[in-house]
Amino acid sequence: MALRVTFVAAAGSSTVLSERFEDPRPLDQAGWSEVQRVAHDLLPLAAADLRYCSPAPRSRATGEGLGYAPLVQLALRDCDMGRWRGLTLGEAMAREPEAVDAWLADPRSAPHGGESLLDFIGRVGNWLDTRPAEDGCRVVAVAEPSVIRAALVYALKAPPATYWSIDVRSLSTISVAGLTGRWSLRLESVCGQPTRA
Repeated sequence: MALRVTFVAAAGSSTVLSERFEDPRPLDQAGWSEVQRVAHDLLPLAAADLRYCSPAPRSRATGEGLGYAPLVQLALRDCDMGRWRGLTLGEAMAREPEAVDAWLADPRSAPHGGESLLDFIGRVGNWLDTRPAEDGCRVVAVAEPSVIRAALVYALKAPPATYWSIDVRSLSTISVAGLTGRWSLRLESVCGQPTRA
C-alpha cells in the first residue's frame, strides 16, 4: 500500500538572508500577497485525504490561507535551535563562530544546546513513516523549508550533508510516494498530472 505526501513550503515572512532559526513571526503583507497569488493553483491540494501543517505561525497561516484547514503536527516543527532560536545564521556566526562551524560540519553536533541535524532529520522521517498507509491515500503538509529539506534527505536516504544543498522556495511543492522506509521523489507537472519521460 502506497501513499503520496505533498509538502507545501510556507510563505515567506522575510528575505532569505534575514531568515531566523525557528522564526516565530507571522506572515507579513508580502507573505499574504504570495499566498493570494498562488491560492488558485494550490487549492486542488485541499482535496487531500489528510491535511497537516507545522506549528510555526507562517505554516499555519499559509495552510489556512490556501483553504486546507490543516491539523497542526508537532513533529513537523522546525529544528530545535536551542540558544540560537530567533537568530539569523549571521548573528549566530558573529556570537559563536566556532560553534556554528562545528554545527555545519557535523550532523551529529548540537552546540546550540538544541537538536542535532541528524536528530531533526530522524524526527521528520519518523513522522513521514507513521502516516496512514492506505493505498492511494493523499496527504498534504504545509511546513517550513527546513522541515521539507529534512523530509527529502530522509526519503531519499541521502547523506545528512545533502540537507545544505537543497533549496526549498516559498510556496513550492514537492511530493514523495511510498510507505514506511521506502519513499521515492515524485515530480509533477503544473497541472498536477505526472510528467512523461
